[in-house]
Amino acid sequence: MDPLILLLIGIAAVMGGILVFKMHPFLALTLAALLVSLFTPESGIRKFGESKKMSEVQIEKMVDQTIGKRVATAFGGIATKVGLAIALAAIIGKCLLESGAADRIVRSFMAGVGEARAALAFMMSGFLLGIPVFFDTVFFLMIPLARTLRLKTGKHYGLYIMSIIAGGTISHSLVPPTPGPLLVAGELGVEMGEMIIAGLVIGAVASLSGYAYAKWHDSKFDLPLRETEDGQLDQLKALSERDTSQLPALALSLAPIVLPMIFITSQTILNSPWGKAQFPDLNPSFLGFIRTMGDPIVALTVAALISLVTLIMAKKQELKETMATLPPALKDAGMIILITSAGGAFGGILQQTGIGPRLEEMSGGMQLAVLPLAWLITAVVRVAQGSATVAMITAVGIVGGMATNDLGFNPVYIAIAIGCGSKMLPWFNDSGFWVICKMSGFTEKETLQTVTPLLSIMGIVGLIVTMILAKLWPMV
Repeated sequence: MDPLILLLIGIAAVMGGILVFKMHPFLALTLAALLVSLFTPESGIRKFGESKKMSEVQIEKMVDQTIGKRVATAFGGIATKVGLAIALAAIIGKCLLESGAADRIVRSFMAGVGEARAALAFMMSGFLLGIPVFFDTVFFLMIPLARTLRLKTGKHYGLYIMSIIAGGTISHSLVPPTPGPLLVAGELGVEMGEMIIAGLVIGAVASLSGYAYAKWHDSKFDLPLRETEDGQLDQLKALSERDTSQLPALALSLAPIVLPMIFITSQTILNSPWGKAQFPDLNPSFLGFIRTMGDPIVALTVAALISLVTLIMAKKQELKETMATLPPALKDAGMIILITSAGGAFGGILQQTGIGPRLEEMSGGMQLAVLPLAWLITAVVRVAQGSATVAMITAVGIVGGMATNDLGFNPVYIAIAIGCGSKMLPWFNDSGFWVICKMSGFTEKETLQTVTPLLSIMGIVGLIVTMILAKLWPMV
């Protein structure tokens, strides 16, 4: 059976399960993986094995596996890659919020740029917090500050809200260890350090484009501040007026976010051909230290420990009490791991159909065409079912097989293109759309006029920058 037909069957199963039968994404993705595996011919599996340079024995072993075994193997492989990292990131995010460290970061940015440029502070702090913390949580944290500042200034409410979104949503889709970019990087064989560097650079440009739109929109439309069901204005004001002296120091607050990025990217740079050429005489002991600390799991574990210590110090409580606050975060992380692993299994089974070489044939040898193709596939899935993470893990399963070929540029650019595609046209089927709508007090029409074009502009600008960098700085 043609891989394109199998692809359509798989996508129809995912979309139908989520949209028509209201299945949980984990179940829909798992059933779709089983269905595609059932119809995948032996020739597709053999072609996949050859593309991965497997031995004949390994290929025969895969061919002889039952459909359930192949899906379970793919599921386990993804869980191995991302499970620990997602759980550790959940711990870091929870501790940042509970200790007040996240609040300290936002206030420090605001103090640094001044109240007149508070929107820029919201964008920068949202971008930084969106790396270890899920976007919904970042928005919950920052909305009281935005609403209180609107009470004080009497204007710019739409600008404040859109600036938070411009920062938090793009880093959530481009910079690990959040689930989407973490899985996509792993599936494409991209080092986490490379993904962090590319995500930070391209994400910053995309975020600034969103901020520019927010400024333009604010100059044309003055969105009002309304009461919301989630909290009265006086309660929000009290929350945002906590004494700064009760919050952790800025350096301690930033450490769980910044240190992992420094260690991971340092390891990537020193292990690259450029790094080896520039630093040939580095002390072996120092190199060994960087390689150990630059391992993503080690780096995130250190960050989690620092965030736990920060929480203990801030709350002035014992370790036992602190640990009692973590189960909700780990429960959420467990669900994300299940969805991500099921999506990875679906993607892995799609690759076994031979969809990668098939799409390469369709691209006519134009390597850069892979980038808009990956972006478009992600965007279509995103618009159809709403979830940015599900769109990313579905898209990487479709185009992932092409990353093993001679693209002429680093596959990190495919990963970034997929992340940018996941920003396109959020609307009523997106849970984040409703979080923003209800928490901000916007009407549905106002949310469509702000959030939808804001994220779409960032997605388009991100793709353009990605294609330019892939051409000018291929990193191969």
